[in-house]
Parts: sequence; C-alpha cells; structure tokens
Amino acid sequence: MKLPQPLYTVYERSLAASLPVEKLPQHIGVLVDGNRRWAALSGQSTKHGHQAGAARIIEFLGWCTELRIPMVTLYMLSTENLKRSSEELTDLVEVIEGFIGQLADSGLARIRAVGQLESLPDSLRSAFEGATAQTENVQDLQVNVAVGYGGRQEIADAVRGLLREAATSGASLAELSESITIDDISRHLYTSGMPDPDLLIRTSGEQRLSGFMTWQSAYSEFYFCEALWPDFRRVDFLRALRDYAQRQRRFGS
Repeated sequence: MKLPQPLYTVYERSLAASLPVEKLPQHIGVLVDGNRRWAALSGQSTKHGHQAGAARIIEFLGWCTELRIPMVTLYMLSTENLKRSSEELTDLVEVIEGFIGQLADSGLARIRAVGQLESLPDSLRSAFEGATAQTENVQDLQVNVAVGYGGRQEIADAVRGLLREAATSGASLAELSESITIDDISRHLYTSGMPDPDLLIRTSGEQRLSGFMTWQSAYSEFYFCEALWPDFRRVDFLRALRDYAQRQRRFGS
C-alpha cells in the first residue's frame, strides 16, 4: 500500500534519523541497472531511459553528500556494453558525456574514470580528462565512474602490469612467482589506491554483480533492490543503508 505523501515524508525522515553515523559505509559501489527496462515500460526510447538514469545519479550523489559518504563507484559502461549496436552505444556515450559535464559543473564531487580507458571513444575519454582536471580540488565526495570496465579484464590487466614491472626491474618469472602478493595485484588494479567498497547496491531485481569490482568485492556487503534505477528513491537508499548497518561484517571469518 502506498503511503500518503505526508506520512511518507515522516517515515523517510525517521528512517534517516535512525541510521547510526558510525556504521555508514565509506565506499559504495552501485550497479545502475534497469534504465532500458524502465524506458520500455514507459514507452520511451532507450536513450530517454539512460537520460532518466543519469538524472537519478545526480540526485543519488546529493543524498550521499548529505550523509557524508566520501566515495561512490558507479558501473555505467561495461566492456560488454561497448559491443552493443552502434546507434545504442552512440546514445549511451552521449548521455554519459552529458552526465559527466553536469557533474563536473555542479562541483559536487571529484571525478575519476576507472576502466580500460583506451577502449573508449575519443570524445568520452576527453570528457573524463576535462572533468578530472576540473574537479581535482573537490574534497567531500569522490565519484569513480566505471567505463570500459570488466572485472576479469581488470585482473588480467593488473597481472599484465605486474609482469611489465617485474621485467623492467630485471626480476625473473621465477622470482616474481615466489614474491607476488595480494597487495602487488591490488596496486595494478584500475582502482589502485582506493579502499575496497563496503557496500554494493544493484537495482532492477537482478542478484548478480556482472563482473563489477570482482577483486575488490571479496568482503563487500551486497544489497539488491527491485526498483529500476530511474525509480530508485531516497527511501530505497536509506533502507539499503539500514540493512547494511544492521549486518555483522566478518571479513571472511
């Protein structure tokens, strides 16, 4: 049953007030899924669905700022997405470029692209370069945008980088095999230097990660939401945070 707006507002405020600040995640990863289905259900174009999803991201990042969550990673363009039809890919890239420009102009967050950036269209790569420079001094929130991203590809690229590093230093494969550590691989990931995500949220009802942060999510908490991304509300986010705060994190134990 849908609550009347006044009761809904009271419920949302009560939910927000009940969240223990010390138990909020410091890094949230989000699979912004459901834009295409949302568009199909509303009789709109796929591009319109992506535009609605991008608008929701801006709103979502505002919620994160209010709650002082310092880092968010968004899964926006996978390596598989790059294989879509030329028309859909062109539309998606255009939407992402517009979103990056809007986010940079807002001054809401420091922007960093993570992924196989050389695989991106030139215009999108340039948009990220400009946005990174424009927002480098923003302090409160860092937004990592996963583009040209695949979890398995990231690990393969990290191992490749580690091998190149060893070759440059003159180490043999035998020496590398004896000394390689988890931290060595982590240093060569696209997310090098960032903390692993505490919480991963996926919308649209799908209960899988689809290659998102495969390495980094080893001890992350997962939250799956039925809402399609353009319909994801602040109250849905607050419920995800409440669920996270109530969990006992064990980190593999």
